Amino acid sequence: MPNDPLDELYRRPGFMIRRAHQIAVSLFLEETGELRITTTQYGILHLLKHRSELDQITVAKLLGLDRSTTGMVLTKLEKAGLVGRSIGANDRRKRSLALTPAGERMLERLAEPARRVRARQISAFAPNERELFLTLLDKFTRTFNASTRVPLAQRRAEDKSAPRPARSPRIKTVRKQPK
Repeated sequence: MPNDPLDELYRRPGFMIRRAHQIAVSLFLEETGELRITTTQYGILHLLKHRSELDQITVAKLLGLDRSTTGMVLTKLEKAGLVGRSIGANDRRKRSLALTPAGERMLERLAEPARRVRARQISAFAPNERELFLTLLDKFTRTFNASTRVPLAQRRAEDKSAPRPARSPRIKTVRKQPK
C-alpha cells in the first residue's frame, strides 16, 4: 500500500535502532540459548576477563549500564558461580569482581557462539558495507554518548573531540582575529 502511515514510523532512526537491538539480542539468544547467558551477562563476563580489579560501579560505567541493573546481573552471575567478589585491595569498602574458573569456562564456551552472532549480524551487508555500517554506528554512539543517562566512561574523554549533537539552534559568535 503506497503511503502507508506506518512507513513514517518504521523509517524513524529511533524505531530502527530499537528494532535492530531486538534483532541483535534475538540472534545472540539463538546462538547461545543452551548456555542461558544474556547479552548483558556476556558483556560483564567479557569485561572481567580483560580488566582486573573492577568494582560494580566501574563495570556499570564501562558498559553503559545503570547501577541497579548491574547489581542484579552481578548477583545472578555470582549465584551461578561465574563471578566472585572480594574485598578491594586499595579500598576495603569496595568489592572487586573477578571471573571464577567456571566463569572462564563459560567464556570459552561462548567464544564460538559469539563469533557466529557477529557474523550473522553483519551478514545483512555486502562485504564493502560491513565496515561502513560499524563505522557509522560507532560515530552515532560516540556523538551522543555524553548525552545519555549512562554514558560509557571509557568514551567520556574521547567524546570531547566528537561533534556535539544538535540541541537547539544557536547563534554563533564569530571573533575577529587580530591582524
